[in-house]
Amino acid sequence: MVTLTINGMTIQAEAGTSILEAARANNIDIPSLCYHESVSSYGACRLCLVEVTQGKRKRLVASCLFPVEEGLVVQTDTEEIINIRRMLLELLLERCPDSEVIREMARQLGAQQVPPAGRRTSDKCILCALCARVCHEVVGVCAISLVDRGVDRELATPFYDASDVCIGCGSCAYVCPTGAISFEDVGDKRIIQWPTSKMEFKLMRCRICGDYFLPEKQVQYLAQQSHQNVEELDVCSNCR
Repeated sequence: MVTLTINGMTIQAEAGTSILEAARANNIDIPSLCYHESVSSYGACRLCLVEVTQGKRKRLVASCLFPVEEGLVVQTDTEEIINIRRMLLELLLERCPDSEVIREMARQLGAQQVPPAGRRTSDKCILCALCARVCHEVVGVCAISLVDRGVDRELATPFYDASDVCIGCGSCAYVCPTGAISFEDVGDKRIIQWPTSKMEFKLMRCRICGDYFLPEKQVQYLAQQSHQNVEELDVCSNCR
């Protein structure tokens, strides 16, 4: 365990824990959009910037990436940090004006919507790559990723075509912080909508109750990963 100070509060945390994790474990709020405990940190949104002091050195770091250290002094809400977060939210608000999450965060910090300076997008994607990371690190496939560079960077399936490896699990939609990805089960189909594409997946019917419950591709993937037959997994959670 290491001892550090956050906003004047002395706390202890496991070595290797990030400042963001240590703060949240002690009910100290640090905003973030690109962080999720299930995947590796990425530091994309930079909203979790904090000020750290090590000896005589003081600097700003992304708290989701910076590990705790013995004697570290952290400030999460200085005037400089608040101003930077406000500016970042104004940029995000310009990029994704339709995102309810960003609008609410901007309102809380007093960020104002500014006239668009470049290409304005109508989707809610902030390029945090949470979806791509959970697809690769948790699900175990690489169905989506960030493509292109600069102002043209966006989330997409390979070559913008239907992904052969996507299993339709919807994990990307579950972790998306701004609602840029959605899925809906309609009849015997699941429809997943990404900012640049859409795919449909045939759902499997439970052999006991007859309800549709998971995409067939997801059940086949689970069977392969668990070395079971598909027939052993064709029962919904309510009937098990």
